[in-house]
Amino acid sequence: MDTAERLLRLLSLLQVRPHWPGEELAARVGVTTRTLRRDVARLRSLGYPVDADPGVGGGYRLGAGGRLPPLLLDDDEAVAIVVGLRSTTATTISGVDEAAAAALAKLEGVLPVRLRERVKALQASTIRLPGPQVPIVDPDVLSVVATGCRRGEGLRFTYSDHQGRATQRSVEPYRIVHTGRRWYLVARDRDRDAWRTFRIDRVAGPSLTGHHYTFDDPPDPVAHVAEGTGIAPYDIEARILLHSDYDTAVRCFPASIGVVERGDEETSILRVGSVEWAPLVDFVCRIPGDFEILDPPELRERVAERAALLIRASKKV
Repeated sequence: MDTAERLLRLLSLLQVRPHWPGEELAARVGVTTRTLRRDVARLRSLGYPVDADPGVGGGYRLGAGGRLPPLLLDDDEAVAIVVGLRSTTATTISGVDEAAAAALAKLEGVLPVRLRERVKALQASTIRLPGPQVPIVDPDVLSVVATGCRRGEGLRFTYSDHQGRATQRSVEPYRIVHTGRRWYLVARDRDRDAWRTFRIDRVAGPSLTGHHYTFDDPPDPVAHVAEGTGIAPYDIEARILLHSDYDTAVRCFPASIGVVERGDEETSILRVGSVEWAPLVDFVCRIPGDFEILDPPELRERVAERAALLIRASKKV
């Protein structure tokens, strides 16, 4: 094994485990511990940060920073990444499609012929269903917001509401929630002393404040977004008793549809919002299994009217 091949082997092993004892790593590479130390020094000179523990029983780990190490992929991993990068061109994060195209060009340039055929077969047999327009998120904004969440550090930004009115916000970010169409930030608004949900595509000019904090009793971020986006904005709120346990109800009605609350062991309560009665009646008529409409009374009346209409229609000859 020549030096270049040995260094690639060493880099691959360092990526597999967070820490390697020196003797074990040398044995896996097939060299002495002395040669291993020289190879580690070569990697460092190439810009790869390899940390070493001192002492006879010391070991090695790949540190953070420095150059991105080469990734050694098996066939299935390479195909999955290529297909994923091609799908990313339809992402809701602006600018990422260009970066994905650049990465895709590099990876496809080194794919073996057998893998190129697999990728072509997948692409040729797959058609993307056109969907609704989704708001585009600035990746720099998303990065700053995510950093605030990870560090527990305050943020300041300009926020535009649904009417385009801009306000300055000072928040303590907690979590980012992605619904598949939109990105939301769950944060405590310092000025209003309340938890809020912010659409990240409406956030502009975020900056870290240097103020650090911890939360004693933060909300469930998914439930908070579901409440703020699926219930609060609507004039009509329905409460429906489902004759199914909580876990089953959550699988049937994810947070993008409504809010599921626990009942007893065999029931749960679904809360959904709507701006009009007709789509709400349609939704209720499609609920699988047994259920009861708790409120509002107007919904019970309208569903009864729909049921009577369906019964009359089914009796026509």
